Amino acid sequence: MAIRAFFRRLFSSEPARRALVASFIVMLFLGGVQLRRWTGEKTRHVRFQHDIVNGFYWGSETLAEARKLSPDGSSGESWSAFFRGYLALYDRVRDDAYEKDYGLDYPPLRLLVMSVWAKQVRSEFPGVDDGRPKLVNPLLKMNLLCELISAVAIFFLVRFWVRRSACATRSPFLGGLPPRHRAFICGLAAASVAWLEPSMILDAHGWPQWDVWIVPFYLFAVLAALKNRWFLCGALLAAGAMFKGQLLFVAPFFVLWPLWQKRWTRALRMLTGFVATAALIVSPWLLRTPVAWLAVATVAGLSSLFLLRRGLLHRSAWIAGVIGCAAFVIGAFTGGSFSWLQIGFVYGSEHYPYLFISSCYNLPSLLSNVGWSLKDPFWSVHVGSLHFDLTLQWTLRLLYLGALALCARGVARHMRHRDPRALIAIAAPWLLMFALLGQMHERYLMWGAVISAVALGVSVRLSMIHFIISAASTLMIVHVMLIDKKLEATLPAIDLLNNVRPYASGLVLACVAVCLWNMLSTRIPVLQRRQADSARVPSLSLGPEPEEA
Repeated sequence: MAIRAFFRRLFSSEPARRALVASFIVMLFLGGVQLRRWTGEKTRHVRFQHDIVNGFYWGSETLAEARKLSPDGSSGESWSAFFRGYLALYDRVRDDAYEKDYGLDYPPLRLLVMSVWAKQVRSEFPGVDDGRPKLVNPLLKMNLLCELISAVAIFFLVRFWVRRSACATRSPFLGGLPPRHRAFICGLAAASVAWLEPSMILDAHGWPQWDVWIVPFYLFAVLAALKNRWFLCGALLAAGAMFKGQLLFVAPFFVLWPLWQKRWTRALRMLTGFVATAALIVSPWLLRTPVAWLAVATVAGLSSLFLLRRGLLHRSAWIAGVIGCAAFVIGAFTGGSFSWLQIGFVYGSEHYPYLFISSCYNLPSLLSNVGWSLKDPFWSVHVGSLHFDLTLQWTLRLLYLGALALCARGVARHMRHRDPRALIAIAAPWLLMFALLGQMHERYLMWGAVISAVALGVSVRLSMIHFIISAASTLMIVHVMLIDKKLEATLPAIDLLNNVRPYASGLVLACVAVCLWNMLSTRIPVLQRRQADSARVPSLSLGPEPEEA
């Protein structure tokens, strides 16, 4: 009672409350930055150097291609030459590859970032060793920026749902607070946990990798969908996928979500945003001739004239979608290059034909322990002379797709009832992707660990699930970093982590099952209708929210 009274007196004073919150946020931010610096310094001896070297190598290949295509050596250092080399690299790698073993698996925007970074490094260190690239700080700062944006997005997302449901937690410390303050505290708690997520910090600053780049795109795509900005949602997903193709695994969630709500125009607007943005990014490869550009301009003019005269809602979205589709079709018929698709996306899905990579706590890891492999036939059908094998790989993909449909159904139903469990449905696709799909790297649970921080806006029990997922994700990354160096002092830890992998896999699957059960259960919502009706939508605005007829 004394603690409750203290918090009540503290939050009753507006100046004191604002000063306390501002001080906490500043300390949290500075502490997180310092923790990242400390992680980078303390993990230097076990740093996974291969990904840094690989990124620098392909960035340097862009520069080499630029010099090759330049008429003289001096012009090869210009930005115009740089972009010529960047646009030509995919075709050169495809033509030089032996049996479609490209080596390069970067989508266009990720390749662009690595190429700009390599150009900067070589301009400051002309004789830098390819195996030991210097000046990695620009990439680490980009990681830091994406981590900060992700924490901010989680704050807005949790605050939105807590205020919308008006009852997301039964904590005795928050029960006496008004809904507005309760929503702010839950959002700040979730953002703090996400900002200090250990597996994300280790992945981005200890490994380091660039997996965190796609997290802000996903979170803001969710926010855009909640605000009925489906075109923006699709555009964010397309842009994020151009940095990391794994975002495409959860993209169907945003198509199935409005379909469960029987709002098919929303799904179409999401697809138009996705197609239009993707076409815009890859248009330099698709449209290589003046005829191709002229054809796209003609389609743009005719479609604009037709759709504007019809007076349809969201006509700008439909026009953009038509132009995007036209760009892909015209590119296919006018000699446009699709090497960016073959190398940046398709090759990555075929590069590692294994049930799991390194050390993974998931279902494929357990299946591998009992003798299964990725391409083993799971089910066979004979129809006359025809023979069809459904491999384990496709069985797991279909299982995941079915689970993804359940996630979409869950978020659609919880939105209708203003139930905070919609937050779990939003995080579940990343957890299910890692738990069920083959060919997963150990780092990929990091996405689920970060986004599942939204559970702090739902219940204490589900918050505990988040921390278990976070610990498992951190252990897998530590395990692989230790295996890579195999220092004598770390051998006992490596043996221990090898032995606990089956048990940890079962624990992760159990946690994912609990999240799925809570998302799909039909228990009576804990919210009170009177509170929900009086709750106001948070001030975050990505645009108008009215529903179309």
